[in-house]
Amino acid sequence: MPLVSVIMPVYNGEKFLGAAIESILAQTFTDFELVIVDDGSTDGSAEIVLSFEAQDARVHFIQLAQNSGHGPALNAGLAVAKGEFIGCMDCDDISLPQRLEKQVAFLGSHPQIGAVGTWAKVQNEDLTSTHFEFKVPESHALIAFNLLFGASFVGSTVLTRRDYIFQVEGYDSEGRQNIDLDLSCRLLWHTSIRFANLLENLYVYRRHTRAISISDAGGHDASERRIRARMLQQLWSEVPPGAIDRFQRLRFQHKLGWAERRATKRDLRRLIDSLIAHSRVDPGDKPLLIAAMNQRLEQASPRLWQQFCHWRRLRFP
Repeated sequence: MPLVSVIMPVYNGEKFLGAAIESILAQTFTDFELVIVDDGSTDGSAEIVLSFEAQDARVHFIQLAQNSGHGPALNAGLAVAKGEFIGCMDCDDISLPQRLEKQVAFLGSHPQIGAVGTWAKVQNEDLTSTHFEFKVPESHALIAFNLLFGASFVGSTVLTRRDYIFQVEGYDSEGRQNIDLDLSCRLLWHTSIRFANLLENLYVYRRHTRAISISDAGGHDASERRIRARMLQQLWSEVPPGAIDRFQRLRFQHKLGWAERRATKRDLRRLIDSLIAHSRVDPGDKPLLIAAMNQRLEQASPRLWQQFCHWRRLRFP
């Protein structure tokens, strides 16, 4: 029985699918299965997967009769996955060779951690240039904090202990966008999980015109707002008017006016206190979260205030 199951949903992904599969089969860690779920493709994706399945016994192919969406496709793979650890892989991206080896080693030496992601490089379509590095926080406290207004994980890099995923009954069966954010929020709220990220680029995210986050930005944003509103409802028993908008403005690094900055600071302080009160982060992490809050607020403040803060740090180190 494999230690790791990697689930790869595919929908009309023939252009980059072969390279994505090869990047998993070339991993330095070899005790895995690759479960590829064809989500009703109408191109040559199925033929590509079948050719790999015929060559490598670790590849398992599932074909859905019609396109059901990212969440249902992941759940179809999860239903047959045998690994102790569950990972995902997008059909147009690349996992670098040591990704699984380093994640499995980390989870093996950190039994208190339930899920670990990595950093990633965002590259152009033919992988000849890097747009930027996708860096996410290392510690559980910052990852949990960021779920409401920032980037906590590079979603497809996360390797999770299977027991946690089954505790929340898998992925969102209705979801097509923000599946990873939805799962992370449900894991944080409904389980005792602790998160981590490896501060190393072990994944290549391919940016191209067919990527969901680019082609359906409007639906992506609306879905993100619904997930975060649900999380606030759970933490605060309410969703105060304007709170989600303020968090979204902070997420996209928009500048905040003075009044909006004060309201956002109030929201963030309340968020920190509620995460601690509900035991989602440890009380000892409060200074770390306060420092992160102040940094984010400074970045979103008017230029004059940023200059003053910089002067104050130099004058009173």
